[in-house]
Order: sequence, then structure tokens, then C-alpha cells
Amino acid sequence: MNNEQNKELNLIIKEELAALAEPDYRLFSSKLLPGVTNILGVRLPNIRGIAKRLAKGDWKRYLSSALDDSMEEVMLQGMTIGYVKAPLNELLPFIQAFVPKINNWSVCDSFCSGLKITKQYKTEMYDFLLSYLTSEKEYDVRFAVVMLLNYYIEEPYLSSVLSHLDSVSHPAYYVKMAVAWAISMCYVKFPDETMPYLLSNTLDTETYNKALQKITESLKVSPETKKQVRMLKR
Repeated sequence: MNNEQNKELNLIIKEELAALAEPDYRLFSSKLLPGVTNILGVRLPNIRGIAKRLAKGDWKRYLSSALDDSMEEVMLQGMTIGYVKAPLNELLPFIQAFVPKINNWSVCDSFCSGLKITKQYKTEMYDFLLSYLTSEKEYDVRFAVVMLLNYYIEEPYLSSVLSHLDSVSHPAYYVKMAVAWAISMCYVKFPDETMPYLLSNTLDTETYNKALQKITESLKVSPETKKQVRMLKR
């Protein structure tokens, strides 16, 4: 596929997304994503449909030449990566190239939920993710935290995950919320193992209290336990 064909493919994608855009949904999305100005207003199931098609075709060419003009075009790239059937060593360069494009929680979390290849390569992906936890970029860190949340809150990784979450020091709001969310899920799934961490950690007060709040909001935690957790608030 030459440059002219790349341009043609990008134009087709732009036109397809534009046809699916809904002004009301754009307004709704804009309220959820403050500061993001390049939203078309395309619903996620529609983007997934295009991504599935692209993942079955010449996905390397598409990802190598894709444009980032709208949030949906970026979202589409992330979803396409998630649907591609390829070994990790073939896909990892595209994952690495995509992470710097993440600039909001919606793209981040959708990308993470789609990277189900992680289940096949747990050790390799875990090692890969850890380097992002110390990044200075907000969404690099959120990417790593949400990936840990989605795929590594299980017994073999729990202690390590809690230790790494405790070491995250990025001051950005969406990092703090991701860390709080992850810790709350550790508690929901492994309450006995996570409670000692809640009693002894180095989290900042905002993140810690938000983690407790998320625990108390879970339907899987008993009312009596919620009372005990609330008493831990700083």
C-alpha cells in the first residue's frame, strides 16, 4: 500500500466516522472528557465494528499510517490493536507506539480492556508495564495502573501489584483515581490479604481515602465491613 492508498484509507475512515457521528453524543462525551476538543461523537460499539474489520485486514499498514485528527481516530487505533490476532513480539511495537497517543481516560481504559492478549503473555506484559509506572506522563501511568487492575489482581501477583501501586507518586487526578480504583478491587477480591496494606501504606491522603470510598461503594462488600473500612479514613 503506497502513500496514495494510505491517504485513501484514512479518508474512507474519516468519512465513515463522520457518518456515524451524533451531535448529542458528542456533547455528552465532551462533558465526560473535559479538555478534549477533537470529539466527533461516535459511540464505542460503532468504533469497535470498524476496528474488527481493520484488524482482519492489513492492520500493520493501517496502524503505521493512521491519523490522530479526532479522538475517535485514536480510539479506533487502540481498539484495532486489541482485535489483532498476532504474537506479542509482533504486536508490542504497535502497543508502544500507541501509548503516547493516549490523552484521556476513555481512550486509555478502552485500550486496556481490549488488550486481552495480556492473558496469554502474563509475565512478558507485566515486565513491560512496570516501566510506565514511573513515567512523568499522566496517561502513561494510568495505562499501566489500569492494565494491572484489569489483568493482574490475582493471587500470584497481588503482593507485587500492591507494592507497585504504593510506589506510584504521579500527582495527576486521573492517576490517583486509577490507583484508588485498583486498590479497591484488590480489597474486593482479596480482603484479608489487602487489609494489612490498607493499615500500612504510603499513599497520599486523597488517593487513600478515594480507595476506601470505592471499597464502600462496592456491592460485593458487606454493610458491616463497609463500616469498618469507613473508620480507616484519614
